Parts: sequence; structure tokens; C-alpha cells
Amino acid sequence: MSRPFTSIRYPIAIDAPLGRLQEETDYAAHVEQLIKQVLLTSPGERINRPDFGCGVKRMVFAPNSEVAARLAQVTILEALQRWLDPVITVNSVTVRALDEVLQILVAYTLKARQERRYLNLEVTL
Repeated sequence: MSRPFTSIRYPIAIDAPLGRLQEETDYAAHVEQLIKQVLLTSPGERINRPDFGCGVKRMVFAPNSEVAARLAQVTILEALQRWLDPVITVNSVTVRALDEVLQILVAYTLKARQERRYLNLEVTL
């Protein structure tokens, strides 16, 4: 019998009744959390991995233009391919810059299940 999937939930929180870290038991939700970690972590934030992440939050402050959206799209695609290649295949990344909001749509396939999924993320100031 196979053991059920569990991981630490992101963002990290305490399960008060149990007095321990909350766990994630859904594999697809776990992978979505990994994608958010890559997108929202700025390079230099992690001590032992200074090049981890792509720093989407700081892209919000870039000039709002088609060029900035394309640059963000390439940066996100490269970061996801670099850090999550064993877990997902990135099918497409679409980024739109609207005022102080970056709208990000990532289409990906879970390699373990060959399941196509989507992540919509809006990053604001």
C-alpha cells in the first residue's frame, strides 16, 4: 500500500489543535505552492540559494509597458524551468501589466500525473 502524500503547507502556518505545522495532502496544491514560492521569492532572499526565485514583486515597480510585461514573462518562464523542471512542464506563461498590477497566467503540466493545470496570480503593490 502506498503512503499518502504530505508536505509542509505554504505559507507556513501552525495547526493550532494539533500544535504542529500545517500539512498539505493534495499534490497539485503542493506544486502550486512551489510555483508561488519561485515567483514571489526575490533572488538573494534565501541564504543558501541566493539565485533562487524570480522576484515578481519587484517587477511591479518597473515601468508599465508591453516591453516590461514581455521581460517579466521571460524571467518567469526561465525561473520555473530552472527550479521546477523535475516537477512540471511549463506550457505557457502570459503576463499583463495593468497600472500597479501584474496579471500572471501559468499553464503547466504535472509530470508525475500528466495533468494539465493553470495558475492565475495577480501581484500588486
